[in-house]
Order: sequence, then C-alpha cells, then structure tokens
Amino acid sequence: MPTPNTNRGQLKKRLQKGETVIGPFVIVPSCTLVETLGYAGMDFCILDSEHGPLTMETCIDLVISAQGAGVAPIIRVGANDERLILRALDIGSEGVQVPQINVRADGERVVNSAKYAPIGERGLSVFTRAGNYFKEGGAAGGKNHTDRQNDETAVIVHIEGKRGLDNLEDIMEVEGIDVLFLGPYDISQSLGVPGQVRSPKVERALKAATDKARKRGRAVGSYAKDTEMGKWLLDLGVQYLSINVDATIYMQACDGIVKALRK
Repeated sequence: MPTPNTNRGQLKKRLQKGETVIGPFVIVPSCTLVETLGYAGMDFCILDSEHGPLTMETCIDLVISAQGAGVAPIIRVGANDERLILRALDIGSEGVQVPQINVRADGERVVNSAKYAPIGERGLSVFTRAGNYFKEGGAAGGKNHTDRQNDETAVIVHIEGKRGLDNLEDIMEVEGIDVLFLGPYDISQSLGVPGQVRSPKVERALKAATDKARKRGRAVGSYAKDTEMGKWLLDLGVQYLSINVDATIYMQACDGIVKALRK
C-alpha cells in the first residue's frame, strides 16, 4: 500500500529555521535524473514549466520520483496565473515559484492563489494527489487537508527586474511569501548588462536586495551558474540556493570527460 509522503513540509520548516537548502533547476523530463538528485544529497529541485518542455503531465511523475528520493519538488509555473498555481499544487508539489513579481499586488495574487481560505482563495478539491485522492482517514485527505496545505506549501516569488527591486520593501510586506527569489539573469537584463550575472552592477543589486530582506528576517533565494557564484551567494546570506540546470550539469560533466580523454 502506498505510504503518504511524511517529509512534506520539511523544506519550508528548514527555511524558517534559517537553514540553507540547495537544488538545481530541472528541465529534462526524466524520473531517473530526478532520482539521482536524492543520491547526490540535493535538498530540492525546481521543475521548470516556464522554460523548457515540462508539462503538468510530466511534472507529476517527476514529483513522485523526487519525493521518493527525499528531494522536495518545487514547480516553477509560467505565469502568475491561478490555474497554473492550482494545478502545480494539486499534483503534490511542495511549493510553487512564480515569475515576474514586480509590485505588492503581484505577491498578494500569488498567495491568494496558493493558499486556501482563510488566507487565500485556492480552489478546493481533495480528490487529488495533494489530498491523497481523499483516502478516508488519510493525513492529507478530509478536513485537515486545507490546514496542512497552507502550513506545508512553500511560496517562492521571483524578483526579476529593476521594478521588482525598487518595490522590494512593499513586496516583503505580503504575508504568506516564504522566499524572495532574486533572478540574476533577468536582473542583469533589466540593468542593461544581459547575461552578465557577475557584473559589478548585478552583484551590487543582489547584495543590496539580500541585505534589505535579511534585515527584515525574510528568506532569500537566488540562482548560481556555478559553485563559485554559489559560494558568493551563500556568503551574502542566500538560504534557498538554486545551482545550475540538470541538462547543463550533465553536459558539463560529459564535456569534462571528453576533454580529459581525447588527446
């Protein structure tokens, strides 16, 4: 008999305790690759349905594989859209990442879509994977479902440009946001240095935003293209560190093998 995921919500609890968590973006629809993340010791993975080929139909299998391997699956949806957020959570993901949060109202909309009443207005169905398909007496199904989902689901919002950075203090006022994710690539584009994520201009913006959030006791996330950048972000105080992308990690490993063996 299947056993409900007992680790659900641990990622959010670790962030609340001030711990650091690490995981890659996932764009390859492969349960095997996701499972290896657990063997590697990753804490979470971001199933990217904004960029790349992943759909909800492929994401559900990846969610199951991730949870089986002890990795918290987070789904990045393609837009701040109630239907997309609802589907991502109903298939059992442990959180959502939502792009292009520029003003306080954007953040409020995310929370309203991701949380059940009385916090938000997420549509209710317990006949889903998130509700254990309404198994009688199940921990997720029935009357406790909405409270558990509100408590355990992580809400991560992407601050991806100058407008979002300028409104960061207002966005931080929104209750129910667990991580403020600073997207260095979109920020670099917004600051006029597209793709130059280690540009002094981008680094100053990331440091200023991180300092501002940490002073308010808010968890900060960001993306590192390599371990050097990852260490720099961790030194800034980033707790939720996304490191590289699964396809790129695989390609880089293969590239290193070829270069080492081909004379």
